[in-house]
Amino acid sequence: MLRRLLLLTLFTGVAGPLAAAPITFNTALPVATGEFVFREQGVLLQSGNDPGPADRDRSERTAVTALGYGLARRLALFGVLPYRSIRLKLSSGDRRLNRNSEGIGDLRLFGRYTLWQANRPGRTLRFAPFFGVEAPTGEDRERDGQGTLPPAAQPGSGSWDPFAGAVVTFQTLRYQIDAQLAYQDNRKANDFEAGDLARLDASLQYRLWPGSLGGGVPDYLYGVIESNLFYRRKDRVAGLSDRNSGGSQWFLSPGLQYVTRRWIVEAAAQIPVWQDLNGTALENDYILRAGVRVNF
Repeated sequence: MLRRLLLLTLFTGVAGPLAAAPITFNTALPVATGEFVFREQGVLLQSGNDPGPADRDRSERTAVTALGYGLARRLALFGVLPYRSIRLKLSSGDRRLNRNSEGIGDLRLFGRYTLWQANRPGRTLRFAPFFGVEAPTGEDRERDGQGTLPPAAQPGSGSWDPFAGAVVTFQTLRYQIDAQLAYQDNRKANDFEAGDLARLDASLQYRLWPGSLGGGVPDYLYGVIESNLFYRRKDRVAGLSDRNSGGSQWFLSPGLQYVTRRWIVEAAAQIPVWQDLNGTALENDYILRAGVRVNF
């Protein structure tokens, strides 16, 4: 029984229970050949505290749908499609404007390959690079009564943006540690090019309940703490660098996960602890995430 429990716990995505995983990024644990992992996550992002005269306030509500498929023992394919609702308020002269949009965002398609793994009783260590592209499936020329919306209010970017990175996962029966390094090369569309994005993430998931493992496969409650460090280069408008864009941000993200044999319920709050942005670039106030994952 113990040997069976170890195998079921350590090989996420096989015909057994799910395990804890990062909430704000991916994991290196596998998806079993011929099986799917479905994830739906709601995200609320609030940005304000505008240092400029426009007094901008931006909020976004996004439903993120993700589907992973185990194509081979070491290779998994993923698609991630957001549905975005963006509200941008700003002052222009003596008027307060609302620049809003809603619709499907850009589709992310990528593959993740387990390049190296080391398994021992009760623990596993895995390293997996990933490569993909963000396709311009979202509308990038939305208009309102004021004219074409600014890029910050558009559901899509209009550009094909490749990205790549690697994730490492160390999992035991009590806790799991994940770390990710990723880079996205944003391209030009509509005379606008968003700054390239580099990110470094880390996550610790620690089993809070039950305190000890008995027979069978019980439900689990995990406490989660994650770190998200972002660096974005300056945007370019009509070929010129925008001095009021780009910079660095660091978030700490506490959360909880309730893990059962086939599904996970999770929630986390991304709290900015350090933001060093250029010029009048808009800071984040907070990001809230809640969602569910299902293995089938």
